Amino acid sequence: MGVTFPPEKRLCLSQVLDEVFDGLYGYAMVLSRDRTEAEDLVQETCVRAIQAIESLRPGSNVKSWLFTILRNIWLDRLRQRRAAPKIVELDVDESTAELAVEASKDPHALYVSKVEREQVREAIQQLSEEFREIIVLREYGELSYQEIASVLGCPAGTVMSRLGRARSKLRSLLSGTLRIRDRGAKGAAE
Repeated sequence: MGVTFPPEKRLCLSQVLDEVFDGLYGYAMVLSRDRTEAEDLVQETCVRAIQAIESLRPGSNVKSWLFTILRNIWLDRLRQRRAAPKIVELDVDESTAELAVEASKDPHALYVSKVEREQVREAIQQLSEEFREIIVLREYGELSYQEIASVLGCPAGTVMSRLGRARSKLRSLLSGTLRIRDRGAKGAAE
């Protein structure tokens, strides 16, 4: 039994998946904190999206629809397990393309950039799940406030409020590490 749907919907879904695949994976990593499970979540999201393509209304926001599917799959799995997810770091591997582009940079700048990325990842991991989820959807998934509201099932005002609190908490977590590094640099210079 083959899946059939209009070619224009298939093309639209394919284009959106190409655009948001990394964002879906990053969001799945934040939710599951497990690389294998994140891959499974994204795969299941794609399968369900293909199965439900017929129900997609014209003019629908396909991007937020996909993030909502992913989140619902995750919540279903949590309910089934009745246990907290394992704690694992966000993906720290860099793609080959990023490495090739960065190879031309100053080695010190590369090191500083890598350290800063690691500090941001660590700080994001320290946030509560509520804050971690909203930061990743906005900053890495690049969803609008309205799209995030749709994914989380809450008003856009709540999204803006949570995002403000999440950014404030992230800023305070990062300011401690930046101050320590700045002091170390001052001490070395004196």
